[in-house]
Amino acid sequence: MTSSLQAFLRERLAERRAQQLYRSHKILDAAPGPVAVVDGRELVTFSSNDYLGLATHPEVIAAQQRGAGLGAGATASHLVNGHFAIHQQLQDKIAEVTGRDAALLFGSGYMANVGVINALVGRGDFVVQDKLNHASLIDGGRLSGAQYLRFGHSDLAGLERQLQRARDRGDGKILLAVDGVYSMDGDTAPLAEMARLCAHYNAWLMVDEAHGFGVMGSDAFPSAGSAAAAGLDQDSAPIIMGTLGKAAGNGGAFVAGSRDLIDYLTQFARTYIYTTGMPPAVAAGNLAAIELMQREPLRRVLQNRIEYFRTRAGALGLPLKNSLSAIQPLVLGSEETVLAVAQHLQQRGFLVGAIRPPTVPAGTARLRITLSAAHFEQQIDGLLGALVVALNEIRRPESAGEVE
Repeated sequence: MTSSLQAFLRERLAERRAQQLYRSHKILDAAPGPVAVVDGRELVTFSSNDYLGLATHPEVIAAQQRGAGLGAGATASHLVNGHFAIHQQLQDKIAEVTGRDAALLFGSGYMANVGVINALVGRGDFVVQDKLNHASLIDGGRLSGAQYLRFGHSDLAGLERQLQRARDRGDGKILLAVDGVYSMDGDTAPLAEMARLCAHYNAWLMVDEAHGFGVMGSDAFPSAGSAAAAGLDQDSAPIIMGTLGKAAGNGGAFVAGSRDLIDYLTQFARTYIYTTGMPPAVAAGNLAAIELMQREPLRRVLQNRIEYFRTRAGALGLPLKNSLSAIQPLVLGSEETVLAVAQHLQQRGFLVGAIRPPTVPAGTARLRITLSAAHFEQQIDGLLGALVVALNEIRRPESAGEVE
């Protein structure tokens, strides 16, 4: 039995290696700021989701150190004895900055999405999703037992057809779940139009704000995310999920919405009920990070870095996608090419993620360049210069010519 298992495992791993899809860890000495020590070498990092530079902010670190004084761990689930005053303070702060009645903490965005979807819909219901949704939304929909309907990326006509199909098939609940900002393309969902379709077809809109929380928002709620930026309130976007390991620089996740929604999830979301609570140090760090978001102009600094990068990259003829977020992908096509370019960049002192299938569709392997408010313009210039050299040295067969 053991030998057959080993043979299966080795065969599948060999397939991954042959397809240039095998993944391995990069070992960092500490959380990366704009510069990380990777395998003992300093690299300027353009692969982190720490969009506001809060993972290494001294106030956030100090808050975590103070929070550790409450205990190394929560010791139990939130509903047993693992819900501390610091957790409640964090939930109240999240509700405040997102413009919602209440919020609920989860261990991760994955746990939040799977837990929420499975608590809200099941057999006889419908889950409608964008084809490029994050794996956590996809898995949540598939595990729920609800009928799973997909539409082309941000295709509103395709979305309406699926909503109509769901309505015609029965009287079950309809949940539309989408990313607010897509993690691999960096583009933003047409949320205002989606909310109007949900209102027409009596569907519930759930927005994953993993890459929107902290870096997008409205005048009233500047850190709330893409739904707020689209002008949506609690009634038009009733279910908001946000992660705390990206712009907030810490860990965990939350769901925000009406008090009834949060009370319901407290009673029925299995990934909340049956897991140990967030460590109090992490909760304290998250609270400090969100207070910094409110107090400091970090979002504006990040936007300046994004505009600088896009202007300079455009002048160099680099093939940018239509992303105005901190995620700036360069689609290079083949797995071999993207790995070779990433290796060239690392040799020149820059760490950029080489993203390959199954994370992205076949034929769309890419460099996923992520920008931070902690980056300097000189570091961006250095990356772009190294990228031009790397692309010209690789001489990609799919390229129409050299970049300048």
